[in-house]
Amino acid sequence: MKNKLLFASCSLLFTLCACTFQTKHRGYVFPADLEERVANIKTTKQLESEIGAPQTKTIYGDQVWIYYGADENYRGPLPKTYDNKTVLLATVRGGTVVKTQVLHDKDLENVKMASGETEIPAAIELNAIQELFNNIGRFSPAGLGQ
Repeated sequence: MKNKLLFASCSLLFTLCACTFQTKHRGYVFPADLEERVANIKTTKQLESEIGAPQTKTIYGDQVWIYYGADENYRGPLPKTYDNKTVLLATVRGGTVVKTQVLHDKDLENVKMASGETEIPAAIELNAIQELFNNIGRFSPAGLGQ
């Protein structure tokens, strides 16, 4: 009887420890009044002083500065979930902010990652032996400082 009680209490303790709830913020921590703040921004200097440097900038067409923030939720053995997702898009021409757009959870589509790998055009596929011989002479001996 003692063994069963000990096993049940250890199982309960393990289950409770595995079910931790934790939230981590990823990306930018936006202010609550984000829409009002960015509505009055006219230059990139103002944008950088209010929000900070963008996480990325587009390279084709009009330049768009992209800011992203979300809460990553850990619920024990369950998969991670994300909520409070916010994206700030600022269209920039020169040093002027032409347009700003704030997107929240309901505005963002749930994008699913495709399985497999992305093909790289003109990629060279080598097997293990070819990789080994391909690397001969590429590395200098340790300690030579080259």
